[in-house]
Amino acid sequence: MKPTPFTHKHIALGAKMAEFAGYNMPISYSGINDEHAAVRTNAGVFDVSHMGEFILKGDGALDLIQRVTSNDASKLTAGKAQYSCLPNETGGIVDDLLVYCLEPNKSYMLVVNASNIEKDWNWIQRFNTEGVEMHNISDKTCLLAIQGPNATKILQTLTDLDILNLQYYTFAKGRFAGVDNVLISATGYTGAGGVEIYFEDLNGAANTIWDAIFEAGKEAGIKPIGLGARDTLRLEKAFCLYGNDIDDTTSPLEAGLGWITKFTKDFTARPILEAQKAQGVQRKLIGFEMLERGIPRHDYPITDAQGTVIGKVTSGTQSPSLQKALGMGYVQTGFDSYGTEIFIEIRDKKIKAQVVKVPFL
Repeated sequence: MKPTPFTHKHIALGAKMAEFAGYNMPISYSGINDEHAAVRTNAGVFDVSHMGEFILKGDGALDLIQRVTSNDASKLTAGKAQYSCLPNETGGIVDDLLVYCLEPNKSYMLVVNASNIEKDWNWIQRFNTEGVEMHNISDKTCLLAIQGPNATKILQTLTDLDILNLQYYTFAKGRFAGVDNVLISATGYTGAGGVEIYFEDLNGAANTIWDAIFEAGKEAGIKPIGLGARDTLRLEKAFCLYGNDIDDTTSPLEAGLGWITKFTKDFTARPILEAQKAQGVQRKLIGFEMLERGIPRHDYPITDAQGTVIGKVTSGTQSPSLQKALGMGYVQTGFDSYGTEIFIEIRDKKIKAQVVKVPFL
């Protein structure tokens, strides 16, 4: 297992650690419900340094991004970021990612999922026919996500950058906690507000920044947060998790990601996805809440009233904020309307649920 630059901090704080995407990661500290509530109501710090970062530079950088991603990166100006995905040749999803515009047409940072770093690199490189300069900076990039309604207020004391007014899906670069060249963005995966900070661990920068954040947030009660609460937080906002809700077999249109699929340009699998849009998809990703006692889990079958399997659960949990069991899953088109009664098969029992509008919170 690989450590992150903060692994020693997690262990010293008594975190429950486990392997995730090849890294030794904190799952929880004080407990998932407590950490979840801290982020929803105050502020919490996630170590997400396991994520992957690529820099694409040169005259053909934008063209390459346009060819391999579904969204339209030509709309990005300096300081703007965009959610997108890498479609494969059959219309599935190689990965979902963030595209940061460092310099229009010239320089971009792509942020990809930890488990897909090598896969994504090889996929993008395959389409790099114009010799675009590519740098995999994943191993030398630290990434902390400070999330929650009080996050920016706490962090503002550590920088001259105006992060209090940083708009959603924008970023700024500057000095933070005495460290130069820190990129601060607002793309959050919790729906609770806050920022992410990217930086290199030069001259002990990781320790400096971690300690500065917790010192600045001490009075406000800032807490370290593990991946367990990250999952419950993102699920309440119905954000897709790669490997659960989207993968190589699911199309962005099936996953409700038509909004990041732009047919104003040529990209991998465009004809397949255009046909899906014109003809309609056979299944759709839905949100549901349980009407009877039971917690839905990944891969549990979804059935109709007669017990016929009509889909499967991709993510599910007991929502700490809403105090109810909820989940997401794919169902056959026709069972995706709000209010439709479905059943989740839990230990050979059919437990009643209902399709609801997302996000849940």
